[in-house]
Amino acid sequence: MIVAQQKPVSEIAQMISDCKKVLFLGCAGCVTVCLAGGEKETDVLASAIRIKRTLESNPLEATTFTCTRQCDPEYIVGIDNLVKDVDAIVSLACGVGVQYLAERFKDKWVVPALDTKFIGGSVVHGLWEEKCGLCGECILHRTGGICPIIRCSKSILNGPCGGSQHGKCEVDKDVDCAWQLIYDRMRALGKLDKLMEIQPIKDWSKSRDGGPRKAIREDVMIDE
Repeated sequence: MIVAQQKPVSEIAQMISDCKKVLFLGCAGCVTVCLAGGEKETDVLASAIRIKRTLESNPLEATTFTCTRQCDPEYIVGIDNLVKDVDAIVSLACGVGVQYLAERFKDKWVVPALDTKFIGGSVVHGLWEEKCGLCGECILHRTGGICPIIRCSKSILNGPCGGSQHGKCEVDKDVDCAWQLIYDRMRALGKLDKLMEIQPIKDWSKSRDGGPRKAIREDVMIDE
């Protein structure tokens, strides 16, 4: 999932300091799971900024709503009536949601309430960890399901560096050496021979090159 964190209230308030009527728009997707932009967080943020503005003698009329998802245009179509009379939209979604809102509501000031951090998952309640580097060409079948691009501090793809000690990374003693984890995993699976195979140089053009990437499934596309 996409993991995000809320910006400081003061920073968000500054973005809309000259607005009198604002829609705070949450997202029931990833940012709800990571406790950053769901219905509860949206209501709390709106209340906090409303109180701040009242104390500053600059009252704010705040409306809240939480979409099923902000990263699908079909789910933001239904908020047209909520948006028409506001000066700004504060999006509690990832950067994708903010951009979709800005594209649909071209006459509205759309600002982000969250900082989008990474793609990851929950370790324990309240702790999320990055797991995927969005490289565009998954190699997890070669590394026992452990991603060296993200899990290795140096993103080394052909084995460990010379700095790891006792299974820990030289960059941070609290970080496991990804290649130690990969070795242990492949050994347990009886597939150490796979690590000896010569791998081609990674094609990084599939990661981030030539503008926004697209994924197309023509079999499910609907002609407009």
